Amino acid sequence: MTKLTLGPIAYHWAADRRRDFYARIADEAPVDEVYLGEVICSKRAPFQERELPTIIDRLERAGKQVILSSLAEVMLKRERKATEDLAAMDSPSIEINNAAGLFARGNRPHRIGPFMNAYNEATIRWMASQGATHVCLPAELPGPAVAIAARAAGELGLGVEAQVFGRVSLAVSARCYHARSHGRTKDNCQFVCEEDPDGMPLRTRDELPILRVNGIQTQSEGYLTLLPELGQLEADGVTHMRLMPQSIDMVAVAQVFRAVLDAGRSVDEAESQLRQICTDVPFSNGFYHGEAGYRRIARTSLT
Repeated sequence: MTKLTLGPIAYHWAADRRRDFYARIADEAPVDEVYLGEVICSKRAPFQERELPTIIDRLERAGKQVILSSLAEVMLKRERKATEDLAAMDSPSIEINNAAGLFARGNRPHRIGPFMNAYNEATIRWMASQGATHVCLPAELPGPAVAIAARAAGELGLGVEAQVFGRVSLAVSARCYHARSHGRTKDNCQFVCEEDPDGMPLRTRDELPILRVNGIQTQSEGYLTLLPELGQLEADGVTHMRLMPQSIDMVAVAQVFRAVLDAGRSVDEAESQLRQICTDVPFSNGFYHGEAGYRRIARTSLT
């Protein structure tokens, strides 16, 4: 059966909100695997570390497999040390999002995260030779490329994951625009990103929403949703469908996707329900269809 996964929280949520979020995920969400850990900003990591053992225990007691994700960008000594410490762990499983993590992990089993740019068969073969057991494909890959990559990974015995819901990570930077927009430096940000639990909206001069900023990360404005494409992704060999946490009812989101994967709900009905959950956030699937990422391609145009 295709597995439904929950990616790591990209935003700086308060400790009590994060704790309550994972308690509901453990008790109510029909997800098989949950990724934990700070992937965007190492300064946020200490806020998570105290709660992490409790969260892991609760998720595992609920039958969820837990995977710890590494930082997407490693630049400082403390970030290298944190990555080395994570790479040294035997349990839970590890998802690596940066080349520094690959170096630290060596040939020991690990997963490849979406920041590692597994764009083609040669890269996936090399990753497998270095100990990778699972790869999460970049969200900007078009459908035909996903199929080729998934087939190559499957032939090597790797699990294959694709993001099917949530804001898409477009870039990470050495600088923190979130802090700069408030007249602060990265080193003295005062964790202003906590004020934007679903990312800080950016608008064009015409006041049109265009992107979201999350610390050093740039995200899409709309939520990627590949509900209509789930069947094709499964047929192409994708074994894990990833939901990215947003400031909405993620338990309800997971229930919608699980119902479609289990063929218990029509796509039209599921999309209508998802639209109610996500209120006025635009949906997008352009990347999958080889178009500009922000576009929403109608299901009737699928070939």
